[in-house]
Amino acid sequence: MKKFASIITNKYLIAICFFIVWMLFFDQRDVFYVMEQRQKLKELEHKKHYYETEIEKAKKDLSDLQNNPDALEKFAREHYIMKRDGEDIYIIEQSKEISKK
Repeated sequence: MKKFASIITNKYLIAICFFIVWMLFFDQRDVFYVMEQRQKLKELEHKKHYYETEIEKAKKDLSDLQNNPDALEKFAREHYIMKRDGEDIYIIEQSKEISKK
């Protein structure tokens, strides 16, 4: 029992325990703050990867539009509803269904 009491009252052990508790819960950058920042970092890295892939797609589409006249015509027809002379275009819009409660 005396050995246990002497271990608990050891000033170095008390200082180390105080330091650990302080760093875990009371410091400006405690464990919870670090975990939150790591989560934000993961989200930002995911967004970065998404935007990098979108940039690559856009560059590929731009290159295709500049070099391929068929792709340019397809793009103009799909996005700007352009047509050739003598063609008729029918636009079919999907109506939103109203749900009954």
